[in-house]
Amino acid sequence: MATDDKDHTFATRFRIPKVMWDAYGTLTDRLDTDRSARLMDHIRADFKAHGNAHELAALEAGEQELAERRARKGGRPKKESSA
Repeated sequence: MATDDKDHTFATRFRIPKVMWDAYGTLTDRLDTDRSARLMDHIRADFKAHGNAHELAALEAGEQELAERRARKGGRPKKESSA
């Protein structure tokens, strides 16, 4: 594991039409969440519905990593209200 992996959550890129990404941003704002949280919820649901033992173990390890990061940083930052 590289030093950066210990300090930051992995970031990735994927292709999506900009118009869809922008609209997804307004949709998630309306749901009082954000795109990352919704995508993580979807990924978790896929793991739980379709994951094998190895993949479910990876999900658990990832959830533990996120919990440890949040504990070190004082928890998940509160979303600022734009209203």
